[in-house]
Amino acid sequence: MKPQRKKRLIAVLATVMGVSIAAVLLMYAVGENANYFYSPSDIYAGKAQPGKTIKVGGLVVPGTVKRGENLLDVEFVIKDKSHQLTVLFSDVLPDLFKEGQGIVATGKLIDNERFVATSVLAKHDENYMPPEVKRALEQSGHPVKTDTATEY
Repeated sequence: MKPQRKKRLIAVLATVMGVSIAAVLLMYAVGENANYFYSPSDIYAGKAQPGKTIKVGGLVVPGTVKRGENLLDVEFVIKDKSHQLTVLFSDVLPDLFKEGQGIVATGKLIDNERFVATSVLAKHDENYMPPEVKRALEQSGHPVKTDTATEY
């Protein structure tokens, strides 16, 4: 093999190896930082690992919102048709947060019954339901108004 071809072959192989290593590192980083969505039924079934950052969603059960002594600590229960999950949150809730409505919370799962949220998102008007919550409720058999619920 001629020296010039050998140099080109080495350069091509080095480039391919470099791109491959970069792709593997990128896929690893994306996988580690992805926030997966789970419903209370998914968590009950053991699909979510405790300690990982995830998103959970469901309807806030009426009468379950309890405030702590400093008024920032809040505990409430979310549900889908068949299971419930207690959410602990220590910050200001969105102005639109109400009992009986759909929410999506981001945080870490403690066990199959408790979730510590770092953020809580509530619907922004009467016709909106987060798409993840809508799909989870539909899959669990909970009735969802499809004529007025819009997805963004």
